[in-house]
Amino acid sequence: MNSVEKSAQNIINHYSEKFENLGFTISVPQKAEYSYNVTLEKGNNKVKLLVYFGKKGNKLQVQGNPESTVFKEVNTLVFGEKLFQEDDKRIEEPANYIGTDESGKGDFFGPLVVAGVLVDKVDISKLINLGVRDSKTITDYNIEKLALKIKSLLKNKYDIIPLKPEKYNELYSKMGNVNLILGWAHAKVIENILNSFEVEEAISDKFGNEKTILNALQEKGRKIKLHQVTKAERYTAVAAASILARDAVIKWFEINSKKLKTKIPKGASAGVETFAGKVIENFGKDALPGLVKMHFKTLKRI
Repeated sequence: MNSVEKSAQNIINHYSEKFENLGFTISVPQKAEYSYNVTLEKGNNKVKLLVYFGKKGNKLQVQGNPESTVFKEVNTLVFGEKLFQEDDKRIEEPANYIGTDESGKGDFFGPLVVAGVLVDKVDISKLINLGVRDSKTITDYNIEKLALKIKSLLKNKYDIIPLKPEKYNELYSKMGNVNLILGWAHAKVIENILNSFEVEEAISDKFGNEKTILNALQEKGRKIKLHQVTKAERYTAVAAASILARDAVIKWFEINSKKLKTKIPKGASAGVETFAGKVIENFGKDALPGLVKMHFKTLKRI
């Protein structure tokens, strides 16, 4: 799989997670010869989102009835704001703020990781020069290299919370909702950074109810101005946080693939179900809570 195809896969997985959080029913992402696609359904209406890959890079397309409410909603969320493109004017970023993002939410196997990054104007310029951008457009190999550079540059101005499957499943049994776990973890990284630095603003990607993070913040965090926006990865600190979070997910897959002596697949496709069945055959069902997110519908289909 080349980098452009991998980028398309990452983009389709990103939107699958995003629209599922917004109440859409999502099909399992499918791969065609030159694209990945997913069906998004709400009520009696549905559309198809396609991400093409080729020599010119990635291209997104929404297929369906242009007059339907669902088509308009999906089209606006996908194309309403551009991601880092060379002809884009840079967005105005706060002079000093925390950016947070997560990775691994849509993978049946592996952890959910949330990271937070604190930047000032100097950091923003240096991170951009390093090539920091939305992690969905970066290969796994380059993610690991960039993560090292980000950590070296920022020193102690970041925080990472890796919720390995055991911890994730424990939290889910108590909270019963992925967005509540996300809210807690995003709030936690903000609080951890605020323990060492004074910051007035934070930016995170918008997911679910906007009060989810706010309600989870403690005393210090409640004094901060929190912006929850769509496509928050346009902000440098959020993009850097997304890279650190994805790097931690990649490392989990590498370590545990070595333990199982076979490559653990990402996502929640039919191939992942087949792999999970083999894990049960070889290691028994008791091995699953340490490897997978137990509330996924994938588990019922094994």
